[in-house]
Amino acid sequence: MKIYILTDLEGVCGVYRFEQTREYGTPANIEARHFLMGEINAAVRGAFDGGATRVVVQDGHDGSKSFFLEELDERAEVVMGIFSPYDIVLRQGFDGAFLLGFHSMSHTKRGILCHTQSSLTWDNYWINDRLAGEIYQSAILLGACDIPVLMVTGDDKTVREARDFLGDDIVTVQVKTGLAREAALMYSPKRARAMIYEGAKEAMKRVGKINPCKPKFPLKIRWQFKDSGIVDRYKGDAKRIDATTLEKIVTKPEDIIHP
Repeated sequence: MKIYILTDLEGVCGVYRFEQTREYGTPANIEARHFLMGEINAAVRGAFDGGATRVVVQDGHDGSKSFFLEELDERAEVVMGIFSPYDIVLRQGFDGAFLLGFHSMSHTKRGILCHTQSSLTWDNYWINDRLAGEIYQSAILLGACDIPVLMVTGDDKTVREARDFLGDDIVTVQVKTGLAREAALMYSPKRARAMIYEGAKEAMKRVGKINPCKPKFPLKIRWQFKDSGIVDRYKGDAKRIDATTLEKIVTKPEDIIHP
């Protein structure tokens, strides 16, 4: 069984303020990335102990700059960098995916570091008139390659969003509770890793029992940005709805993110 782990940073235990995720090389950022590596290795161990024969991990945060490769479990393979098409590795064939360290969508009440795509430039985002975030986006991209999401980890709002979009059969691991956008009630990182390890082992039991996320295309996508100047400079083929909003009918999974 082959498992693909897609990571983010905001949903990791110990991470609760944007300084940790935006300002690379600061002590706060370095600490957050070490926390991330601990959770990755817990998920990798759980996957292998649950029967995986191959585990590939992709750094999905902000242009792929978050990993400390020397700390990665030596059994895992790793995907880093920006490349096209998005499914070069995914098409190698995987039986399931974990979304690790994810966060809730923009404007989620008490969602820790909640946003969709860019916390600095994006505002709201809809798929077929339903507000959505990066969990659903990722599930669609994985589903286009016939890969079901088996497990999602993050704060309480994140795991609730995951179940709302992907159903209650997936495994969710809540490593913290949101008190505000930059405040949290958290477990110790060691306890969070133990929970993720057990969650990954349990998720391996769901292989073959959870279907990939495959909404019917075409999809209507709407992007709302924080500043009208972003849309003023836009040169693509999406329709401008108002000062800050673009809308487009997309026929390919990779187009659900880039207007």
